[in-house]
Amino acid sequence: GEMGRYWYEKQGKYLMKRNTFSDFIACADSLVESGFTAPEKLAIEGRSAGGLLMGAVVNMRPDLFQVAVAGVPFVDVMNTMCDPSIPLTTGEWEEWGNPNEHKFFDYMLSYSPYDNVRAQAYPNILITAGLHDPRVAYWEPAKWASKIRSVGTGSNEVIVKMDLDSGHFSASDRYKYLREKAWEQAYVLDKLGLRDAVKRPSVQSAL
Repeated sequence: GEMGRYWYEKQGKYLMKRNTFSDFIACADSLVESGFTAPEKLAIEGRSAGGLLMGAVVNMRPDLFQVAVAGVPFVDVMNTMCDPSIPLTTGEWEEWGNPNEHKFFDYMLSYSPYDNVRAQAYPNILITAGLHDPRVAYWEPAKWASKIRSVGTGSNEVIVKMDLDSGHFSASDRYKYLREKAWEQAYVLDKLGLRDAVKRPSVQSAL
């Protein structure tokens, strides 16, 4: 990243992981403060561990975003990371820390998206998942969505789009993949109020 390997190793993992969430929020705040956008026109997207980022920031600053797309999101951090029988869990301890150690348990619990859902108005959230995902089991995004719907106080949508044929990396067929991406972007545009936006002519056609 922009800050280099040192930032990642010393400031962005283990007991410093929350820096990645606050940095993301700071960037979004800067875009708004600089007049590039407004919260009602701001969409965010993240996948897998990036889905954890989505879950964390909508818990921390739900007022800052209009819509979030979370793809196969790693959101049930505590249950997953405390279960070494899951194939990838022990390897991921090198990234997040081992929750069997008290200091890591408490810190990971402080940002785990599922465990920090609370009574507040959330942005529109589109969650995609794969029934055969061996990395982020389908029940993680499903239970996260259910908890937001139960606890959240707003009227925005929380949608789960479950692919019954795919795993962690979505469709292998490129045309199906493009259709999925088009569906997601159409959802974002709709929630940004751009469903009926007029397409601007390209520079080439204008000439």
